[in-house]
Amino acid sequence: MSDLEEKFTEAMFSIYRRAKDEAKYPANIFLGMLTNNGGLATAKTLINSPKPSDGYTELYFRGRLDLTVEAMVIENSRWHSLFTVEELARARQRLADYHYDPKITN
Repeated sequence: MSDLEEKFTEAMFSIYRRAKDEAKYPANIFLGMLTNNGGLATAKTLINSPKPSDGYTELYFRGRLDLTVEAMVIENSRWHSLFTVEELARARQRLADYHYDPKITN
């Protein structure tokens, strides 16, 4: 695993903790996926899914799409090299479908 992939996994665990603390959403399935598969495989699974995950939908209802994998990947260009052009487009489209405007950072 590359240093970037390790940092990405750390960031994924961070959004899990933030969702639990800030949105009061205990994303247990997400935590299991992270623990068993790592951050990158989990993100790719969720982004490539034909429909949003239950966690994505729950965060939408809580007004916290900023805590989704899609937002984390799109908003920080640091992660873009880990994903295909198609995966990035899919993540952007999912956010747009739910009227979320990403805040792009470096």
